[in-house]
Amino acid sequence: MPWLMVAATVIAGIVTIRPMGFSGLGLVVALLFLVNCAVLAARLLPEDLVPERSVVVWLALGVVAAAALLGTSRTGSAYLFAFFLAGHIGYRLDTRPALALAAFCSLLCGGVLYLRAGPDNHALTVVVGLATGIAVLPGMAARSRAQATQAAISAAEASERAARAEARTAVLTERSRIARDVHDVLAHSLAGINMQLELADALIDTGDLVKVREATGKAHSLVRESLKQAQWTVHALREDSLPLQESLIAMLESSGHRNALTVTGAVRELPAQVTQNLLRIAQEALTNAARYAPGGEVGVQLRFAEGSTTLTIRNRPATKPVATGPGSGMGLIGMRERVALLGGTITTGPVTEGPDRGGWQVEAVIPG
Repeated sequence: MPWLMVAATVIAGIVTIRPMGFSGLGLVVALLFLVNCAVLAARLLPEDLVPERSVVVWLALGVVAAAALLGTSRTGSAYLFAFFLAGHIGYRLDTRPALALAAFCSLLCGGVLYLRAGPDNHALTVVVGLATGIAVLPGMAARSRAQATQAAISAAEASERAARAEARTAVLTERSRIARDVHDVLAHSLAGINMQLELADALIDTGDLVKVREATGKAHSLVRESLKQAQWTVHALREDSLPLQESLIAMLESSGHRNALTVTGAVRELPAQVTQNLLRIAQEALTNAARYAPGGEVGVQLRFAEGSTTLTIRNRPATKPVATGPGSGMGLIGMRERVALLGGTITTGPVTEGPDRGGWQVEAVIPG
């Protein structure tokens, strides 16, 4: 740890460096020793606290102080300050300024020791002085490891943020799906039941009990249909897979349309999500047909192609009075959302030609 190395260097300096006192050369050595301690202690400061240019100037002054301590002290471990300072240079600065400052440290310390040593010790002292800058290499390696660790931590944090955002998006998507299912089950069913009960209430005053029973019978039928729809919703929320063809037949028969399903192409099993959304689209279209075109015949076609599945619901014009107000528009929005989630397309609009002219058509094409 950095503070342990600094502490060890300071203790070694106090114990071994001589002369050190309060006057003459001892005072100079003591002051230089304190300056070197201050330079090494600066490595404990956070990197973002001091500007880069100030750090370079401070470390350059530290190199000068370390070389001066080497030149003034006679014995001891004064050279440790130069070694640890060079290591900190490699850790603190980028590669180019670190190498330049380390070279300056080596040349300055080598020159000082060359001038101090006698003729017989020039080679050894020069080697020791020049070697002080080599400590920059371990410092640079430690810097690389620290940067790699920080990059890994940043990547992990970014991944965690992305995972949280994805989870939130999934929750919102699921909420939208549940909202569509609740709308399909409650809004349509309750609207149909309310319409039949209002009709029965109006017929009571006429005394036509046959029509009253017919209206209440339809209300009961809608209640049973609502229970089936609730079952479908529970299946959808549990992500259970329903058989598409059989479910469409049951849905049509419960709506009073027998033999209304036509299947073309090679029948295959579809993913649960595709089946659920196609059933919801069919349910929405049939509910709208019963509301806006009562009495009109309904035909459903399910086409299996090589790269897509197409569901078409077409109803003829109403043959009975339409006793309902404008809808909320949420049904069409829900259908578009369902198809968009599957990457498909949906078209809705009036039928302008053929035997169903004047009616309405919904066609959903799901790829895959």
